[in-house]
Amino acid sequence: MLFERARRVFPGGVNSPARALKHLPTPLVAKGASGPYLYTDRGRLVDYCLAFGAVILGHAHPRVKKAVEEQLERGWIYALLTEQEVEFAERIKRHMPSLEKMRIVNTGTEATMNAIRLARGFTKRDVLIKFDGNFHGSHDYVLVKAGSGAATWGVPTSAGIPQDVVKLTVVVPYNDTDAFTKAVREVGDRLAAVIVEPVAGNYGLIIPDLEFLKALREETERVGALLIFDEVITGFRLGLSGAQGRFGIRPDLTTLGKVIGGGFPIGIFGGRADVMDLVAPSGPVYNAGTYNAHPVSVAAGLAVLAELETGEPYRMADEAAQRLAKAVEDAAGRTGFDVVVKQIASMFQFYFKKGDVKTPQDVRESDERLYLKLHEIALRHGVYLAPSQYEVNFTSAAHTREVVEQTTAALEEAFKELKREVGR
Repeated sequence: MLFERARRVFPGGVNSPARALKHLPTPLVAKGASGPYLYTDRGRLVDYCLAFGAVILGHAHPRVKKAVEEQLERGWIYALLTEQEVEFAERIKRHMPSLEKMRIVNTGTEATMNAIRLARGFTKRDVLIKFDGNFHGSHDYVLVKAGSGAATWGVPTSAGIPQDVVKLTVVVPYNDTDAFTKAVREVGDRLAAVIVEPVAGNYGLIIPDLEFLKALREETERVGALLIFDEVITGFRLGLSGAQGRFGIRPDLTTLGKVIGGGFPIGIFGGRADVMDLVAPSGPVYNAGTYNAHPVSVAAGLAVLAELETGEPYRMADEAAQRLAKAVEDAAGRTGFDVVVKQIASMFQFYFKKGDVKTPQDVRESDERLYLKLHEIALRHGVYLAPSQYEVNFTSAAHTREVVEQTTAALEEAFKELKREVGR
């Protein structure tokens, strides 16, 4: 059995915890992917996880495939400057003017880690504020959880992180303007930066209040700290200008990943030129990497950008998400379940609860058991939803009207089956 073999060579049998699917006896095993579909050991599934948001055109998109194949013919690693990475950065800057200069790295984790290091180097301060329920990768300063109160000095979420390291991270409730302003006052002139997911996409989907985002901008400017928008998920998914364009907030630094790599490994951190000029070799804040601006990832990213610039992928993906959000709401209502559905652009998630979802605490109050049971049933009906209520469902340009209609019918049956199984 493949999973038994995997458990002998990988911790927990997987190479990332989210792939474990704790409510199922074994993880899904991928065999291939095309358009809106995953081909797995459980058959063909309509994919709404989409590599946790990395795929926006659909799997194995022909334009991306062609660009990668052409790059492979030319060579796939140089560790030298290339014209295409310059063009890539210029096109990103055109759509996100706040990225006056940038550095192309390999993952979202690398991007946020370097952005935080840079903010500390620029401000010559040491304390970071982050928000409960926001995930910024798997490095020490952001693997921190919150306790009670308006602001909590960090305690490690992961073993192996020294307590002294996370003492430099303060955790504040997400979407709580008053708690944030109190925390800024508490930290005082030690505050180097505030890092935030402008739309939270790692604790389910939480859409921010505009006043909350405005307060982040105003308070960081007031105290001379930097504002970092972690747009690894939202960058080029909420539109060509990302969340910062949608909400009209200009951060000092931005991190990107996922969509902008076309399904290949990539990360970017960038922002104000005066800040970015501190990055080596221009300045003393060090970053380096043999695989930085990898030619294959850049080629894929350029192909994705060219498609997105037509506007058609956004129209298709956003419309699919809107229709599916309504389908979930309708199916839940017909079967007697209290469900809250949140949707923005091509992102959506639903929660088994009454009332709105505006904070991580609201997500925690949702009935996760029902979500996981529905996820299991939906798999039997050929639909792969995000594998946890703490993840997000995504749509792509390949989720056509016909695919959405098939999914709607499958989810209708899944909710009916859920009702029979839980006796409601």
